[in-house]
Amino acid sequence: MTTRKITVVSAGLSQPSSTRLLADRLAQAVRDDLLTSGVEAEVTVHELREHAHDITNAMLTGFAPAGLQAVLDDVVAADGLVVVTPIFTASYSGLFKSFFDVLEKDSLAGKPVLIAATAGTARHSLALEHALRPMFAYLRAVVVPTAVFAASEDWGGVDGVNGALQSRVERAAGELSTLVAARASSAPVDPFAMTTSFEDLLSGS
Repeated sequence: MTTRKITVVSAGLSQPSSTRLLADRLAQAVRDDLLTSGVEAEVTVHELREHAHDITNAMLTGFAPAGLQAVLDDVVAADGLVVVTPIFTASYSGLFKSFFDVLEKDSLAGKPVLIAATAGTARHSLALEHALRPMFAYLRAVVVPTAVFAASEDWGGVDGVNGALQSRVERAAGELSTLVAARASSAPVDPFAMTTSFEDLLSGS
């Protein structure tokens, strides 16, 4: 079975947080959708709150500590990204923006990205379109058409999420999985891997 790497970046500040909850639902939906296409998803979730001090140090010094560098490398190596931020003052959080500020230039070029956000009120939902989408367009990422926003009232219902939110989650996940499944894996290639059989080598073909 083909394998693709999905990296999830969650910028929630509290623990637990609705931002992480939304990130997990999106990751599961992407995994399920890829599986229907015969693609297995290797999902890794990164909580930026755990790297807040390192992100600040990287901005001040220009060098990322080892722990943060591992996260940055994971983002760059991913076949697709799910990024989720809380909305503060009608825009993404400073922690979320700072993390992507320390990425190397053009490292997200051509990478499929699903953008999502959480807030206490639906009045902040347009931040996805006037803040997050332009930022990732500037980074030359391929942002899926459906952005997912969850306000406090969206977490109602028997299973902890209402039907409208779940519908958006599944639609956005389907869009990301379609791009990821069609994309050549961005995992590093082993230069010493055998790509020709011994029989072909011996026959000179």
